[in-house]
Amino acid sequence: MKWPSDNPLHGLLILTTIPAHCPMWQVAPVSLVVAGIAGWVWARTTRRKSLGWAVATGLLFLAATDWALFASLPRWGLSFGPVQPPWLGLVVLRGLVALLAAYVARRWRATALTALALVQVGISVLAVYGTTVEPFRTQVGRLAVSSAKLADADTPLRIVQVSDLHVERLTRRERALPALVAGLKPDLIVLTGDYLSTTYNRDPRALADLRWLLSQFHAPGGIFAVWGTSDVDHPELLRPMFAELGITPLEDRATEVTVSGHRLRLLGVTCNRGMVGDGQRLSDLAAGVPAGAFTLLLYHSPDLMPKAASLGIDLFLAGHTHGGQCRVPGFGAVFTASRYWKRYEAGHYRQGNTDLYVSRGLGMEGFGAPRVRLFCPPEVVLVDLHGTGACTQRISGPRPVPDGPTSSAP
Repeated sequence: MKWPSDNPLHGLLILTTIPAHCPMWQVAPVSLVVAGIAGWVWARTTRRKSLGWAVATGLLFLAATDWALFASLPRWGLSFGPVQPPWLGLVVLRGLVALLAAYVARRWRATALTALALVQVGISVLAVYGTTVEPFRTQVGRLAVSSAKLADADTPLRIVQVSDLHVERLTRRERALPALVAGLKPDLIVLTGDYLSTTYNRDPRALADLRWLLSQFHAPGGIFAVWGTSDVDHPELLRPMFAELGITPLEDRATEVTVSGHRLRLLGVTCNRGMVGDGQRLSDLAAGVPAGAFTLLLYHSPDLMPKAASLGIDLFLAGHTHGGQCRVPGFGAVFTASRYWKRYEAGHYRQGNTDLYVSRGLGMEGFGAPRVRLFCPPEVVLVDLHGTGACTQRISGPRPVPDGPTSSAP
């Protein structure tokens, strides 16, 4: 197993596949061990065997309910990841909480028991909400940009960005997406990579479901796309589908688009996980942009932002981070899969004369990672482009500091 040195999070995701291949009889004893240790510690700490048995029994009951939750998700058509890795994660988490509460119980037994019960219930509520509710609460992120390079047309150029679909099977999220996109009345649709889940990126049914979904998107100015990370998107499988559907992949090339009275230059760079090489290809494309043309960069990851800003790119649309997928209120993303961590985690940023919007995306990580979103709902992005006589720049959420990136938290 090769550990990707440039992305530790990716390495951790690969490790989650190990328990995914283990049968239940091999992983189930973990819950017995965790419950036994926690129960023994509680019995020793409180000098009451009955409390030890109660804690151990409670942990085993919670382990059973957690298993039932994760095992039911595919049956309900909500998500299709393996059960063992997220289940083991919750078993260990609940055990650690019980051990911490046992330490408190040395002096405040009743307080520790109450806190333990409340935290365990809270974990259950978050697990249910994060797997069955929030992944289907798709929101619309909005950004309005004005530029002297754009025509002072009566109507703005409306761009809809769809990112990180990570299709496994069609769920109600994907089925509702075409109507949501159509309702935004896009002049142009851009797709910024990671179309299939890593676990299903060669699966025939997943490919068929993705084809159906993409076939529902329509825009008068066309649909343009870039590839996502190399271990997720396989261009040799997706190119024929895109050609059949009339979607134009921008594989390290530029094209000019004129729609709604506006003319802009689209630059598409393939994400190869190498910032030096990807940055050089961006420089080559930017060198061919006519003077005074409005430039829109499509690249899967936000990590090219410093390079894009140095080149004077006008607008950069990216995804990849999922906004962290699970966010801590008041702090935001803990993990982002970006080499800049939280610098470009989600939302709108401005650096120099370059605007960047990082979409939280629609799907969730593959491998053995839990198919869960917490305080980070899926997102479709609507960008309105105006001439300078039409409006001033607006964003949803906190404004970024000029010439310095700050997060626009959802």
